[in-house]
Amino acid sequence: MTREQIEAYFADKEPLLVEAVSRLVSIGSVEGAPAPGAPFGPGPAAALEAALAIAQEWGLAAQNHEGYVGTADLNGGEDALHILGHLDVVAPGEGWTVTQPYSPKLVDGLLYGRGTDDDKGPVVASLLAMKAVKDLGVPLKKNCKLIMGTNEESGSGDIAWYFARHPFAPATFSPDSGFPVINTEKGGLKPTFTRRWPVQAELPRVSWLHGGIRINVLPGDASAGVEGLTMYDVQPLARDITARTGVKFTFAHEGGVTVIRAKGEGAHAAYPEGGNNALTGLVALLCALPLADGPCKTALHDLNALLPHGDYLGRALGIAQEEPIAGPLTVTFSLLEVTETGLEGRFDSRAPLCATPENCLEVARAAFEDRGFTFEGEQGAPHHVPADSPFIRTLLKRYEEYTGLKGECLSTGGGTYVHDIPGGVAFGCTLPGFDTHLHGADERVRVSDLMLSAKLFTHIILDLCE
Repeated sequence: MTREQIEAYFADKEPLLVEAVSRLVSIGSVEGAPAPGAPFGPGPAAALEAALAIAQEWGLAAQNHEGYVGTADLNGGEDALHILGHLDVVAPGEGWTVTQPYSPKLVDGLLYGRGTDDDKGPVVASLLAMKAVKDLGVPLKKNCKLIMGTNEESGSGDIAWYFARHPFAPATFSPDSGFPVINTEKGGLKPTFTRRWPVQAELPRVSWLHGGIRINVLPGDASAGVEGLTMYDVQPLARDITARTGVKFTFAHEGGVTVIRAKGEGAHAAYPEGGNNALTGLVALLCALPLADGPCKTALHDLNALLPHGDYLGRALGIAQEEPIAGPLTVTFSLLEVTETGLEGRFDSRAPLCATPENCLEVARAAFEDRGFTFEGEQGAPHHVPADSPFIRTLLKRYEEYTGLKGECLSTGGGTYVHDIPGGVAFGCTLPGFDTHLHGADERVRVSDLMLSAKLFTHIILDLCE
């Protein structure tokens, strides 16, 4: 099978791809309460059923594995290639301008909607590649299996469940990052820290704070309630914080409490430099207010010292480090809840190959515990596949052939499904230089990138299974 034959097959397939991606994006598949057959809630379960229906419509053998994952197979032979994608999404968040999160819209070759890039669009590109191999009638000696998960954004318990019952394939890639090949994924440190105190009577005081929606999302929004100060007391200080951080604030008087709402820009926690953290901006503002002395004020000042606004490298924590393959360690303060009797928060650190529990986890633990916080968490190991493996050489060869771009191995702070898969890499579906607004408002995918990916995946399936 030649590239020209593959290109000819895909000449009229773009509307088919757009329609299928739109079907999946229209389903809000954020994790929800578990139910029979839906271990991660009704949204992911509905998206899984829709994806399996598309696979069957396209002539592929499809199976639902107890709601954890779905599979689509080209034939009944021994698996030579696994493609791992996911159908769950992060929460929509605010700030959408082109369309609503679950109302996909095509504008100038860009398809907008939550999941268009992460990861419903790439799942459909993979399905379309498998359909192409089947429609072209190429006999295969071995099988390609697409595994469609429902819990990638919240811990990947779905994939752990599946591979506890099924073997790995000799080759695995996940189209859930970018091109060319991601062969190195940073390790992870996502601890929980807490502090408790008695109710404080003295005013002014912070009565509550809410920041963040998910551990792996840099918060674009955060809010707090302050007693004993009016919005007119807060506004001049807020202007100073906005000038310093870029985080903007609005105010309201609700039930005797001055409510402060912070607005930044959300981003994936693996790439904190791409957003503006509303939570750290809000903490900075609260630390600038003339609050009464007390344990809540002290705790907020401690957090402002340990996780200050703009410190994405962990310098204040004492864990900043970098190496050539995976790059720098990053830190995102992503979750914080404050009540009248205490606080609980989490940060998301992506750690390079040189980071160890001794120079990362234990240093961060000591920094928090020295200031009176409890600190609980473990450090996950990084993932690395040698760049000269035959599988990676095959991927890069076809990538260069279809794109005309240089093929090379890269690293990422984002964890994908292959993080614990022997020999697995991330491959596709975004070409270098394009911003998909990953995990943010107006998430989008370039349709031409998905079509190119489908062609590329088609040839790789043939390379590995024919």
